[in-house]
Amino acid sequence: MPPMKISTEKLLLVAGIVWIVAGGNIANIGIGVITHDHLVWWVLALTLAVFVLFHVFVFQKLVRKHAERIRGFEEDRKHIWHFFDRKGYIIMAIMMGGGIALRMSGVLPEWFIAFFYTGLGFALTVAGISFIISYVRGARDTQAQ
Repeated sequence: MPPMKISTEKLLLVAGIVWIVAGGNIANIGIGVITHDHLVWWVLALTLAVFVLFHVFVFQKLVRKHAERIRGFEEDRKHIWHFFDRKGYIIMAIMMGGGIALRMSGVLPEWFIAFFYTGLGFALTVAGISFIISYVRGARDTQAQ
């Protein structure tokens, strides 16, 4: 079976779905370890801080960069995995591997996982929504022309 190609613009939609699924899974891990002992104002404040830091300083820029890269493709159709570039896949693998290794090692206390994973997961989810918004805006602009 030949590799699947889709319209280049739909790569934004694929990126959005992938990021929402990843963000939901990570947030679910964080939420899953929250206990009544953890549900205090400082855990909520730290969750919000992690969300804002990752959203503002990492993911907003990354979404913009990848959306511009995708829109810059000259081909009408690309392989479905081109929603990321090579560097993006390497960074994703390092982050996933590092996160899994840290969580499985037991080095991180549950209260850290509770706020960090929840904040990071929500930031990833919002990045995914941003990709989808970018796709919808592009489709709307194309229809208007």
